[in-house]
Amino acid sequence: MEMDPLIVNALIILSIFGITLLIATYSTWAERKVAGYIQDRLGPNRAGWGGLMQPLADAGKMFFKEDFIPAHANKWLFIFGPSLAMLTACMASAVIPFGDSFIVGENIVLVQAIEVNIGILYVFGVVSLGVYGLMIGGWASNNKFSLLGAVRAASQNISYELAMGLSIIAIILMSGSLSLRTIVEGQHGGNWNILYQPLGFIIFLTCAFAECNRTPFDLPECETELIGGYHTEYSSMKLGFYLFAEYINMFASSAVTACLFFGGFNYPGMDAVQNQLISSLGEATGHNIATAIGIAVMFAKILFGIFFFMWVRWTLPRFRYDQLMNLGWKGLIPAAILNVILTGAGILLEMRWLSWVAVLIVIAIAVIQASASQKKELRAQRA
Repeated sequence: MEMDPLIVNALIILSIFGITLLIATYSTWAERKVAGYIQDRLGPNRAGWGGLMQPLADAGKMFFKEDFIPAHANKWLFIFGPSLAMLTACMASAVIPFGDSFIVGENIVLVQAIEVNIGILYVFGVVSLGVYGLMIGGWASNNKFSLLGAVRAASQNISYELAMGLSIIAIILMSGSLSLRTIVEGQHGGNWNILYQPLGFIIFLTCAFAECNRTPFDLPECETELIGGYHTEYSSMKLGFYLFAEYINMFASSAVTACLFFGGFNYPGMDAVQNQLISSLGEATGHNIATAIGIAVMFAKILFGIFFFMWVRWTLPRFRYDQLMNLGWKGLIPAAILNVILTGAGILLEMRWLSWVAVLIVIAIAVIQASASQKKELRAQRA
């Protein structure tokens, strides 16, 4: 029985949405397990085998906790803030290509919710809207600590979005397209962008941490300074929306990073595997199985990205706020501009490796600054 391509598209969209929520749900369990391993303890191990039912227990706890709204808060904006944060987080994965395509009868169905030729701009725009959920929630709480956390979130996101956008410009120059699928297809055969954009990758990854409000860039919810930050006054599922949106953003950031720098669903030897499957199983079946392998590779890259977010959180200390802003404005933005200039020169001169010079320049400047700072401290001690 041949399925309607519209039904297949709908199933793919629902599957992507469901997998996004499932991975975000179990990221909470994985984070506690990773933290437990790093800190030499067990982590959750009571609810289900190995604590696998812990996310469901946490969700039940959130649902049945008292839903408290402060008396002097703006009620409707107080509710709208976490809803907007959750909505924008879920929208970000709509244009991400999780695989090649499936052959359904005589139709070819892309493993992607929607394919638009400005996919990276869509992701960038949706992520930019996410800060409004934090800002509205912090302001509507009528709490000075919440407001301070919201202001921090807004200024942090604005600062790091500039450097993130500039790092993406270098990728766009190399691929000649704003479509995420085109960018992924341009890395076919192991020709991944990480080989030509090492500095762009470092800048993008650092900005992704800041955009997701993850340690060491979690200043908007810094409990040592702001009690709980922008969500101090929140409880029940409204608080759950804020916390859950962070894990969905981690998933989306890892997926976009995999697409931009690590070839997306491409892997070494992909053509040989696909040709072997097609020759032994037929064109449609072989192609579909090869696509399924590509999807598995894509999700393996995403899961490693999520693990890296967790690894950094439980390894590095939190920055001070002035250090955070200095890094964004005085460090990442100039480095991103230098990377764009050298990438453009490399394309013009047909020397794609030229962007590696930017890495050497940044390292040299960092060493000179560190040496100058050390000499200044020695002079101050002698005085």
